[in-house]
Amino acid sequence: MDKFDQAILSILQSDCTRPIADMAESIGLGSTACWRRVQKLEEQGMIRGRVALLDPAQLNVAVTVFAAMRTNQHNAEWLGGFHDLIATLPEVVECYRMAGDTDYMLRIVVPDIAGYDAVYKKLIQLSGITDISSSFAMEQIKSTTQLPLSYTRS
Repeated sequence: MDKFDQAILSILQSDCTRPIADMAESIGLGSTACWRRVQKLEEQGMIRGRVALLDPAQLNVAVTVFAAMRTNQHNAEWLGGFHDLIATLPEVVECYRMAGDTDYMLRIVVPDIAGYDAVYKKLIQLSGITDISSSFAMEQIKSTTQLPLSYTRS
């Protein structure tokens, strides 16, 4: 990872629709060299995909819920069932297995409290869940998909 790769990633994180020629010119590379670098970054898995960021309010899912879950099941079979359940819930946009008092942290987007209640009822159908503690976001202070690039290794 050199300064050109970092520059490419920085540009793609802010606008993945930017033409290769523009990107190449702004970082001082030829178009072909820039395109090869983008392809290599994709092959290495550094670039996992290119997406459009959508406005939750425009899509009627402006309520964000953080659900901290605890379970008394810590085995592969239960974990597989949990993964399968989470995969069926489009409202769950992020899910993390945690260390500490909380076993799983979910970020859920819904139109309203009733929407969250429907998701909650699906979650509690899975046996072994001992607690779900939910917090509703009042205001979004910062939200970004851009990862810091200053920690990359050369």
